[in-house]
Amino acid sequence: MSSTHRQSPSREGIGIAPVTLSRFLIEQQRLPGCPCPAELRLLIETVARACKAIGHAISKGALGDVLGGLGSENVQGEVQKKLDVIANDLLLDANEWGGHLAAMASEEMETIHRIPNRYPRGEYLLLFDPIDGSSNVDVDLSVGTIFSVLRAPEACAGRDVTEEDFLQAGRDQVAAGYAIYGPQTLLVLTIGTGVYEFTLDREVGSWRMTDGPMRIPAGTREFAINMARRRQWSPAISRYIEERIQGAEGPLGIDYNMRWTASMVADIHRILKRGGVFLYPADHRNPGKARLRLLYEANPMSFLIEQAGGAATDGADRIMDLPPVGLHQRVGVVIGDAGEVAAASNRRSAAAATSREIERSLSTPG
Repeated sequence: MSSTHRQSPSREGIGIAPVTLSRFLIEQQRLPGCPCPAELRLLIETVARACKAIGHAISKGALGDVLGGLGSENVQGEVQKKLDVIANDLLLDANEWGGHLAAMASEEMETIHRIPNRYPRGEYLLLFDPIDGSSNVDVDLSVGTIFSVLRAPEACAGRDVTEEDFLQAGRDQVAAGYAIYGPQTLLVLTIGTGVYEFTLDREVGSWRMTDGPMRIPAGTREFAINMARRRQWSPAISRYIEERIQGAEGPLGIDYNMRWTASMVADIHRILKRGGVFLYPADHRNPGKARLRLLYEANPMSFLIEQAGGAATDGADRIMDLPPVGLHQRVGVVIGDAGEVAAASNRRSAAAATSREIERSLSTPG
């Protein structure tokens, strides 16, 4: 995909129509190999409409009674915010009747949500984290929605969808993206042909392309990590962070900045726009214990980052090659600038090879 879609004031000033999300998806549908079939296009547009509704609910804040907790817990034992449940219901209601999906899975639900028999079934599976960083809502900081799309296995055509049908490696995703609700409401999307950003034009209610194809700026000396968890880090992660904290006086001889927003969407968006690396490593003391979910957070963000020229590992292996073993499986994450990911991971060559592979795929015509 060429960069001719990137908008500028001069183009709009001479009356050239902006590229909307719908137009972008239709143009992708016309490309050789059809990276965006009609059913996938309609599904993405439906998710985007649900994100508009979520953004509207967030903007009301206390006036819309969406702040605070419910006093209940989700399947992971985390206290649910009102907005977690509101956003989850909005995504379910928007997507179950359109005929594009076979089933859905959410970070907020214990098991999958099958499409009711009264509606037609489609060939895709949708996974989502309805509100990432929901603890930020009550203090008016950025939060987001993350989603991932898989193809339902062919065997689903003759039976009910099961949880096992969702347990596909990240490399099998056909689309992924996130909405970020901040000073502007943004939608960032990939269907495997690069990463594109759309801004919600509230005056007309449409998503307008404002950046893309996006590429992570290389060499940015900036990392995002929760320092309060340092007792859980592996020696490799501890060494990586300590070298950067020492700055110009340390072995690297270079000063680094640290950022942390407590919202993966906000941190990943900053990396896509400005560069750097995001780390949320697994607990080195307790194998298998980690914070982020493979299917709802790590896989979709890895797809986006790799499509933008970056890399993503669990601290050793490429995230999108990891075989899922459970619907709510958690995983450590090191994601962003390929060079920084390689330096922070145990297998430098694996991250570098992944970066080269993505560069080749993006440079191949069609």
